[in-house]
Amino acid sequence: MHDDLVQKIKRDPNYHELVKSRSRFGWTLTALMMVVYYGYILLIAFDKEFLAKKTGDGVMTWGMPIGLFVILFTVLVTGVYVRRANKRYDELTQAIHDKVQA
Repeated sequence: MHDDLVQKIKRDPNYHELVKSRSRFGWTLTALMMVVYYGYILLIAFDKEFLAKKTGDGVMTWGMPIGLFVILFTVLVTGVYVRRANKRYDELTQAIHDKVQA
């Protein structure tokens, strides 16, 4: 019985669309996150002088807002994925569930 259910799901075109769409979107967001994170790490490694420059007359350096951007970008990427998952992927999952249960 369980193998029958698995085979029904694997044959469903909505399942294939879900897997393809989710994988492509996930890898795209992963690549963006890696570029931002490793870009920051490379900046730390190779241009410490830039990060140590003050942003104005105060005591804050460029490293602080850039580091904050990396953190906020992570939250943004997570929010984008959750929004897409709640909107698109849940619809496809429900369609697959309804079709298999019928």
